[in-house]
Amino acid sequence: MDHLIGITIHTILIGVGATMAMDLWRFFLQKTFNVNSLDLGLLGRWVGHCVKGKFFHSPIVHSAVIPGEIIIGWVSHYAIGIFFASLLPIIWGVNWLENPSIKEPVLLGLLTILAPWFLMQPAMGIGIAASKTPKPFQVRIRNMAIHTVYGLGLYGTALLTHVYLR
Repeated sequence: MDHLIGITIHTILIGVGATMAMDLWRFFLQKTFNVNSLDLGLLGRWVGHCVKGKFFHSPIVHSAVIPGEIIIGWVSHYAIGIFFASLLPIIWGVNWLENPSIKEPVLLGLLTILAPWFLMQPAMGIGIAASKTPKPFQVRIRNMAIHTVYGLGLYGTALLTHVYLR
């Protein structure tokens, strides 16, 4: 049981660290280049409406505000990051946590792009892979970049936690 708790804590820390890497990247782009990305309030609005049974919007910015949507968005953002991090030991085995390599988390980070492109963005009313946005190619490039940062964050955090959780 203690081993399972250790694996769980390790995985949660990796997910939180990788999600923080995404947030730092978003902050850097916003402050340096005035580039905005996902509004976590809109994520919270979508999650809040999903709980009420409404999954599709056209677009989400015109849907009713959900009380606490910013907090819901931040919590959801980190929960999603932790969920995807849990796939590392599930797919590549618990031994990956003891001997992390870069290819698995970067691949996983890139694969996580499927969730926003084929689930969240269509449900939020902006189309598959942001096809209904004014500049879908730019959105897709930013999506790929931030999910690559997430993958690198998975790896970096795995290395750090491996050292400190021995």
